[in-house]
Amino acid sequence: MAKKILIIEDDKFLRELLVKKLLEEGFEVAEAVNGEEGLKKTKEIKPDLILLDLVLPEMSGFDVLAGIKSDPALASTSVIILSNLGQKEDLEKGMKMGAVDYLIKAHHTPREIVDKVKNVVL
Repeated sequence: MAKKILIIEDDKFLRELLVKKLLEEGFEVAEAVNGEEGLKKTKEIKPDLILLDLVLPEMSGFDVLAGIKSDPALASTSVIILSNLGQKEDLEKGMKMGAVDYLIKAHHTPREIVDKVKNVVL
């Protein structure tokens, strides 16, 4: 059975590129463009992994992560933060909150991001 990946990312170009790459690898992919929609979709589809941007409209990625980790039905969901916030404090906060990895967008190609996803869920 295909693993479900939810991409919560407001950058249309990056989101569509990641969706395409993940579909090519045989994943089921859902997407959300803001934090509120992302949290709602997480509850609906219960993905195996979430790629989460931190700077989002309506609700920050940190708030989304807190919402996921505080819900017993979702708390075990793997979350990889995918952000341009590269500050050490942001990275530490994300990892402390329960993210399995923290990738800085500018430092990783879509191929490397897909490889990280595969390492976590397969």
